[in-house]
Amino acid sequence: MNQNPGVFGRKLGMTQVFDDDGSVIPCTVVEARAVVVGKRTREKDGYDALVLGAEPRKEGRANKALAGFYEKAGVAPQTELREFRCAPDVVNQYEVGQTMKLDEVFEPGQFVDVQATSRGRGFSGVMRRYNFKGSVSSHGAHEYKRHGGSIGTNMTPGRVMPGKKMPGQHGNTTVSVLSQRVVRVLPDKDLVLIRGGVPGSKNGWVLIRGAVKKRGGKSASA
Repeated sequence: MNQNPGVFGRKLGMTQVFDDDGSVIPCTVVEARAVVVGKRTREKDGYDALVLGAEPRKEGRANKALAGFYEKAGVAPQTELREFRCAPDVVNQYEVGQTMKLDEVFEPGQFVDVQATSRGRGFSGVMRRYNFKGSVSSHGAHEYKRHGGSIGTNMTPGRVMPGKKMPGQHGNTTVSVLSQRVVRVLPDKDLVLIRGGVPGSKNGWVLIRGAVKKRGGKSASA
Protein backbone atom coordinates (compact mmCIF):
# COMPACT_ATOMS: atom_id res chain seq x y z
CA MET A 1 0.00 0.00 0.00
CA ASN A 2 1.24 3.45 -0.94
CA GLN A 3 1.69 5.45 2.27
CA ASN A 4 3.69 8.32 0.80
CA PRO A 5 2.35 11.84 1.41
CA GLY A 6 0.10 13.29 -1.25
CA VAL A 7 -2.73 15.66 -2.16
CA PHE A 8 -5.64 15.75 -4.57
CA GLY A 9 -7.01 18.47 -6.79
CA ARG A 10 -8.52 19.34 -10.13
CA LYS A 11 -6.93 18.73 -13.51
CA LEU A 12 -6.85 22.07 -15.33
CA GLY A 13 -5.43 20.84 -18.62
CA MET A 14 -2.05 20.56 -20.32
CA THR A 15 0.76 22.98 -21.11
CA GLN A 16 4.44 22.80 -22.02
CA VAL A 17 7.60 23.83 -20.23
CA PHE A 18 10.98 24.55 -21.79
CA ASP A 19 13.91 22.78 -20.15
CA ASP A 20 17.33 24.38 -19.65
CA ASP A 21 18.62 22.77 -22.85
CA GLY A 22 15.65 24.08 -24.84
CA SER A 23 13.72 20.81 -25.05
CA VAL A 24 9.93 20.96 -24.68
CA ILE A 25 8.32 19.03 -21.81
CA PRO A 26 4.55 18.36 -22.06
CA CYS A 27 2.94 18.77 -18.62
CA THR A 28 -0.42 18.30 -16.98
CA VAL A 29 -1.44 21.13 -14.63
CA VAL A 30 -3.19 20.12 -11.39
CA GLU A 31 -4.62 22.68 -8.99
CA ALA A 32 -4.46 21.32 -5.43
CA ARG A 33 -5.80 23.28 -2.46
CA ALA A 34 -6.23 20.53 0.14
CA VAL A 35 -7.18 21.16 3.77
CA VAL A 36 -6.82 18.67 6.62
CA VAL A 37 -10.35 18.05 7.91
CA GLY A 38 -9.66 14.95 9.98
CA LYS A 39 -7.04 12.52 11.25
CA ARG A 40 -7.05 8.77 11.83
CA THR A 41 -4.79 7.31 14.51
CA ARG A 42 -3.81 3.76 15.29
CA GLU A 43 -4.94 4.11 18.91
CA LYS A 44 -8.46 5.20 18.00
CA ASP A 45 -9.10 3.88 14.48
CA GLY A 46 -6.56 1.07 14.06
CA TYR A 47 -4.58 2.86 11.32
CA ASP A 48 -2.97 6.21 10.58
CA ALA A 49 -4.32 8.52 7.88
CA LEU A 50 -5.11 12.10 6.94
CA VAL A 51 -8.56 13.11 5.73
CA LEU A 52 -8.24 15.92 3.18
CA GLY A 53 -10.94 18.16 1.77
CA ALA A 54 -11.03 20.50 -1.20
CA GLU A 55 -13.26 23.29 -2.55
CA PRO A 56 -15.39 24.86 0.21
CA ARG A 57 -19.12 24.38 -0.18
CA LYS A 58 -22.07 26.36 1.14
CA GLU A 59 -23.10 25.30 4.62
CA GLY A 60 -26.66 24.76 3.46
CA ARG A 61 -25.43 22.20 0.92
CA ALA A 62 -24.14 19.81 3.61
CA ASN A 63 -26.52 17.34 5.25
CA LYS A 64 -26.76 17.11 9.03
CA ALA A 65 -24.20 14.33 9.33
CA LEU A 66 -21.56 16.19 7.29
CA ALA A 67 -22.39 19.52 8.90
CA GLY A 68 -21.89 17.98 12.33
CA PHE A 69 -18.58 16.45 11.25
CA TYR A 70 -17.25 19.76 9.96
CA GLU A 71 -18.57 21.69 12.96
CA LYS A 72 -16.84 19.29 15.34
CA ALA A 73 -13.59 19.61 13.38
CA GLY A 74 -13.91 23.39 13.21
CA VAL A 75 -13.46 23.41 9.43
CA ALA A 76 -15.67 24.89 6.71
CA PRO A 77 -17.64 22.26 4.72
CA GLN A 78 -15.76 20.90 1.71
CA THR A 79 -17.02 19.60 -1.62
CA GLU A 80 -14.71 16.58 -1.90
CA LEU A 81 -13.05 14.35 0.69
CA ARG A 82 -10.20 11.88 0.32
CA GLU A 83 -8.40 9.75 2.89
CA PHE A 84 -4.64 9.25 2.62
CA ARG A 85 -2.99 6.41 4.52
CA CYS A 86 0.27 7.76 5.95
CA ALA A 87 2.96 6.89 8.45
CA PRO A 88 2.36 8.12 12.03
CA ASP A 89 5.13 10.72 11.83
CA VAL A 90 3.50 12.27 8.73
CA VAL A 91 0.08 12.39 10.40
CA ASN A 92 1.59 14.11 13.44
CA GLN A 93 3.04 16.87 11.23
CA TYR A 94 -0.41 18.27 10.43
CA GLU A 95 -3.28 19.63 12.48
CA VAL A 96 -6.96 19.72 11.60
CA GLY A 97 -7.71 22.90 9.66
CA GLN A 98 -4.18 23.21 8.29
CA THR A 99 -3.68 23.71 4.55
CA MET A 100 -1.34 21.31 2.75
CA LYS A 101 1.57 23.30 1.30
CA LEU A 102 2.61 21.81 -2.00
CA ASP A 103 6.29 22.66 -1.62
CA GLU A 104 6.33 20.65 1.63
CA VAL A 105 4.82 17.59 -0.07
CA PHE A 106 6.43 17.62 -3.54
CA GLU A 107 9.64 18.89 -5.11
CA PRO A 108 10.77 19.22 -8.76
CA GLY A 109 12.25 16.00 -10.10
CA GLN A 110 10.31 13.82 -7.69
CA PHE A 111 8.39 10.81 -9.00
CA VAL A 112 4.70 10.55 -8.19
CA ASP A 113 1.81 8.16 -8.79
CA VAL A 114 -1.33 9.74 -10.27
CA GLN A 115 -4.82 8.26 -9.97
CA ALA A 116 -8.04 9.51 -11.55
CA THR A 117 -11.26 8.38 -13.23
CA SER A 118 -10.80 7.99 -16.98
CA ARG A 119 -13.17 9.62 -19.44
CA GLY A 120 -16.27 7.55 -20.09
CA ARG A 121 -16.58 6.43 -23.73
CA GLY A 122 -19.85 4.55 -23.48
CA PHE A 123 -20.52 1.28 -25.32
CA SER A 124 -17.54 0.83 -27.65
CA GLY A 125 -16.51 -1.74 -30.20
CA VAL A 126 -13.43 -3.95 -30.02
CA MET A 127 -11.31 -1.69 -32.27
CA ARG A 128 -11.69 1.27 -29.91
CA ARG A 129 -11.86 -0.73 -26.69
CA TYR A 130 -8.98 -3.18 -27.29
CA ASN A 131 -7.20 -1.77 -30.38
CA PHE A 132 -8.22 -4.66 -32.62
CA LYS A 133 -6.87 -4.44 -36.16
CA GLY A 134 -10.22 -5.13 -37.78
CA SER A 135 -11.06 -7.47 -40.65
CA VAL A 136 -9.91 -7.30 -44.26
CA SER A 137 -11.79 -5.10 -46.70
CA SER A 138 -10.89 -7.02 -49.85
CA HIS A 139 -11.53 -10.48 -51.36
CA GLY A 140 -15.28 -9.95 -51.38
CA ALA A 141 -15.61 -9.08 -47.70
CA HIS A 142 -18.29 -6.55 -46.80
CA GLU A 143 -20.01 -5.26 -43.67
CA TYR A 144 -17.33 -6.86 -41.50
CA LYS A 145 -14.51 -4.31 -41.37
CA ARG A 146 -14.78 -3.50 -37.66
CA HIS A 147 -15.94 -6.86 -36.33
CA GLY A 148 -14.04 -8.86 -33.72
CA GLY A 149 -14.12 -12.21 -35.50
CA SER A 150 -14.86 -15.59 -33.96
CA ILE A 151 -15.64 -15.64 -30.23
CA GLY A 152 -15.37 -19.36 -29.56
CA THR A 153 -15.46 -22.93 -30.89
CA ASN A 154 -18.26 -25.25 -31.92
CA MET A 155 -17.76 -28.53 -30.04
CA THR A 156 -14.93 -28.15 -27.52
CA PRO A 157 -15.51 -26.41 -25.18
CA GLY A 158 -18.64 -25.25 -26.99
CA ARG A 159 -18.95 -21.96 -25.18
CA VAL A 160 -17.45 -18.49 -24.99
CA MET A 161 -14.51 -18.46 -22.59
CA PRO A 162 -14.57 -16.01 -19.67
CA GLY A 163 -12.68 -12.78 -20.29
CA LYS A 164 -13.17 -12.83 -24.05
CA LYS A 165 -12.52 -9.39 -25.50
CA MET A 166 -15.83 -8.16 -26.87
CA PRO A 167 -17.69 -4.85 -27.26
CA GLY A 168 -18.89 -3.23 -24.05
CA GLN A 169 -18.59 -0.35 -21.61
CA HIS A 170 -15.33 1.53 -22.12
CA GLY A 171 -13.76 4.09 -19.81
CA ASN A 172 -15.18 5.62 -16.61
CA THR A 173 -12.87 3.50 -14.46
CA THR A 174 -10.15 4.26 -11.94
CA VAL A 175 -6.80 4.48 -13.74
CA SER A 176 -3.37 4.86 -12.13
CA VAL A 177 -0.28 6.19 -13.90
CA LEU A 178 2.88 5.30 -12.00
CA SER A 179 6.23 7.06 -11.70
CA GLN A 180 5.46 10.37 -13.38
CA ARG A 181 8.00 13.13 -12.78
CA VAL A 182 7.11 16.44 -11.14
CA VAL A 183 8.34 19.24 -13.42
CA ARG A 184 7.34 22.33 -11.44
CA VAL A 185 5.74 23.14 -8.10
CA LEU A 186 4.08 26.56 -7.81
CA PRO A 187 2.96 26.85 -4.17
CA ASP A 188 1.83 30.48 -4.48
CA LYS A 189 -0.71 29.41 -7.14
CA ASP A 190 -1.41 25.91 -5.67
CA LEU A 191 -0.29 24.27 -8.90
CA VAL A 192 1.67 21.10 -9.64
CA LEU A 193 3.02 20.41 -13.14
CA ILE A 194 3.40 16.70 -13.89
CA ARG A 195 5.23 15.41 -16.93
CA GLY A 196 3.02 13.70 -19.51
CA GLY A 197 -0.68 13.01 -19.57
CA VAL A 198 -2.97 12.25 -16.65
CA PRO A 199 -6.21 10.21 -16.84
CA GLY A 200 -9.56 11.98 -16.80
CA SER A 201 -11.10 15.06 -18.33
CA LYS A 202 -10.55 18.72 -17.51
CA ASN A 203 -11.81 19.73 -14.06
CA GLY A 204 -11.75 16.09 -12.98
CA TRP A 205 -10.37 15.12 -9.57
CA VAL A 206 -6.81 13.78 -9.53
CA LEU A 207 -5.06 12.07 -6.63
CA ILE A 208 -1.27 12.55 -6.44
CA ARG A 209 1.15 10.93 -4.03
CA GLY A 210 4.81 9.93 -3.95
CA ALA A 211 5.74 7.04 -6.23
CA VAL A 212 5.75 3.65 -4.57
CA LYS A 213 7.74 1.73 -7.20
CA LYS A 214 10.52 4.19 -7.96
CA ARG A 215 13.27 5.73 -5.88
CA GLY A 216 12.87 9.42 -5.41
CA GLY A 217 9.19 9.12 -4.48
CA LYS A 218 9.86 10.97 -1.22
CA SER A 219 8.67 8.23 1.10
CA ALA A 220 6.93 8.84 4.39
CA SER A 221 10.16 8.42 6.30
CA ALA A 222 11.92 11.09 4.19
